[in-house]
Amino acid sequence: MEKIELNREERIELTASDIAKILPHRYPFALVDRIIDMEPGQWAIGRKCVSMDEPFFQGHFPGNPIMPGVLIIEALAQTGAVAILSIPENKGKLALFGGIKNGKFKRQVVPGDVLELRCEMIKCMGPVGVAEAEALVDGKVAARAEVTFAVVDK
Repeated sequence: MEKIELNREERIELTASDIAKILPHRYPFALVDRIIDMEPGQWAIGRKCVSMDEPFFQGHFPGNPIMPGVLIIEALAQTGAVAILSIPENKGKLALFGGIKNGKFKRQVVPGDVLELRCEMIKCMGPVGVAEAEALVDGKVAARAEVTFAVVDK
């Protein structure tokens, strides 16, 4: 994921409202709070502020809240979906999860953590693509995976 360069002079930043215009996900399943930079069609870096108010913490786990790994991967996929759906030919389309490969969870994500979500497209074959994705907390890897997606009409 070294290709992503955050020290660019002009960043593309999106708020939660901007993201909602691109993705159909809504509370409680909208898992990206902000895009802090992206290159449409290529990569995106998002942010998720993990709060104790998240509905999944009611059952995962009472007294020991840990963000489910599957939701970390979903947040990464949503970050990548913003990048791929931001190009003109994909406007108004839907990005569907197609698969996860080499998923690894390196540390627990708990309330108060801020997830930095990085997703970079590595292969596109028509409407199907593959991306490398990585979630970090305080610069340390929390999870990483290769995700496959398909862009379809709504």
